[in-house]
Order: sequence, then C-alpha cells, then structure tokens
Amino acid sequence: MRKRLKQVLAVGVLAGSAFLGLDASALAKGTGYLFVSNEKTNNITVLDSKTLKIVKDLKTSRRPRDMHFNEDHTRLYVACGDDDVIDVIDVEKLAVIGKIATGKSPETFVVDEKKRRIYVSNEEGSSLSIIDMDQQITLNEVPTGAEPEGVMLSADGKLIYVTSEVGDLVHLVDVESGHVLEDVIVGTRPRRFAATPDGKELWVTTELSGEVWVIDREKFQNLGKLDFLPPGMRKTDVTPVGITMTKDGKTAFVTLGHAQHIAFVDVPTKKVTGYVLVGKRSWGITLSKDEKTLYVANGLGDDVTIVDVASRKALQSVQVGRTPWGIVIDE
Repeated sequence: MRKRLKQVLAVGVLAGSAFLGLDASALAKGTGYLFVSNEKTNNITVLDSKTLKIVKDLKTSRRPRDMHFNEDHTRLYVACGDDDVIDVIDVEKLAVIGKIATGKSPETFVVDEKKRRIYVSNEEGSSLSIIDMDQQITLNEVPTGAEPEGVMLSADGKLIYVTSEVGDLVHLVDVESGHVLEDVIVGTRPRRFAATPDGKELWVTTELSGEVWVIDREKFQNLGKLDFLPPGMRKTDVTPVGITMTKDGKTAFVTLGHAQHIAFVDVPTKKVTGYVLVGKRSWGITLSKDEKTLYVANGLGDDVTIVDVASRKALQSVQVGRTPWGIVIDE
C-alpha cells in the first residue's frame, strides 16, 4: 500500500455576508441554488432555481467537473482536473476556502462522511485515490484500468465501484485492502453509475456503445443492457453519460450526449418510455428534491435545460459558462 502526504492549500475566504446585499443567513443551506461546473471557463455558475437568474460566477481551480455536498450542505466539493485538486466551497459564503490534493486529473468522486474519506477517480493517473479528509493525506492509490471515471460507494461503505473508460470495465474495489476484487466487462467507454434503491442493481452508462448496462450487485454479473434511439437521431449520435433515478426506483433518466435528448426509462421493465429534446451534448443531470424538475447540463450548448417531469417537456434553457460538465442543487 503506497501512502503519500497530500497537503491542503489554504486560500482566502471572500466576504460573503455583503454579497448582493444579503445577510449570510440568507445564503445558508437549502438555498435552492443550482451549481453548474464549467470545464473551459474554470468556474461554477450559481443559479437561483426559482428565477433561473445567475447569482454568482464562482471562480475555481482549472477544469471543474464532478461536485458533491457534505451531509449538511455547508460545503461543496469540486473536482478540478487540470490542477489535480478538489476545491472546497463554503456554500453560505459562496467562496472557495480550501483545496485538497488528489491524483492526476480527478474526474468523479464520492464522499463518505462516516469514515471521513473521499474516493476519487484520477483520469490521467489510472487510479482511485482514497483520501483522509481530516488528515489531508492520500491513504491509498488503487490501480485501475485506463481513464477511470464513475465512482460509487456501497451503502455499508465497504465496496467501491469504478468504471474504466478505455478498459470497458467496472471494477469492484475492497475499501479496507485497497484491492480490486473483481472486474466485469460492459459496453464501450463506461461512464457513470446509478443504483436501484433496493441495492440489487447497478446501472452503468456506456457512452460509445450507446447503452446502459445493468449489473447484479450480489453476483457482480451482467443482467442485460438497454438501447436508445430518439426520433430523428442516428445510432452513432447516442452517447449516454449522465444517469439518475427517482427515490422509489421506478424511473431512470439518462442523458444521451450528442443525441441531444434525455431518455425516460421504466426501471422494473427496463423499457424506454419516452424522450425529451434538450441541448447539445447533454451530460450532467440532477433531479429536484420533489422530483418534479430535471436540470440538464449541455456541454456543447453552454447551457442548462430545465425539464418538467410530469409533462415531459423542456421548459427553457439558461446560458452558463463554457462546456458545462455537472450540475447539483442545494436543497
């Protein structure tokens, strides 16, 4: 097991209480703000989800991508691929307050607050970093297939799933030993995960084969795959990346990349029930807490599309920064 010290680089805290003339309490958790990471403008666009107006252009380290809140939404962590760090953002002040060093080109990650760990895929380092959040050190570097991206932690915190885009693999990693226990082959260029709420299935988007593969988590075997073809699109345009599910596990939503649509999927039957036209290269996706609204980041449109779930209609699109990657909401 290879250990190496990773120091946190302190940065100045901006004066948030004076921002836009609001009290700091007005920017506490539960703001309803949307945070959109923009890879090429090195910023996060903060939107008010009610008015869809830009609240702040929040500068970050270079190439911000995946984002996650801590449990009480006082902090937002952002993987910044070109600076090999995770920026730490104070949600109340809307300011970067620290940086956690990672491996080379961090892309996606998960936060385990019980164990105070961050598990992050390093795209150019072909590894998974296991980071101690309190000591600010990397406890282990787990070798993976080339270009790892998707990371998901089991509910008990004992296992990690990691996709390898070049290897067409999903790795099953033991947290304690830091070893890959098993691999399963999926479609071409696997990207991101969603798990059914009952814990039985793992859904994996495979970008270049235009599919979602379903894995039995207990047996760690493939159960089958889903195909997509929105009206008027070529099969080669279908490049699934983002995926999320409703809390009851009945409906999944999949972004279809260059096909410029999202797919609605009935999870029990694994059937596509409809498509909604969104923007160019739809990737990032998040669902509002009440599950009435979807927000989709369109990487080549430099915008976010707002979709009404009930009517399955795109309501409007809002310009953000260049090449939006991910989107999360503070609810």
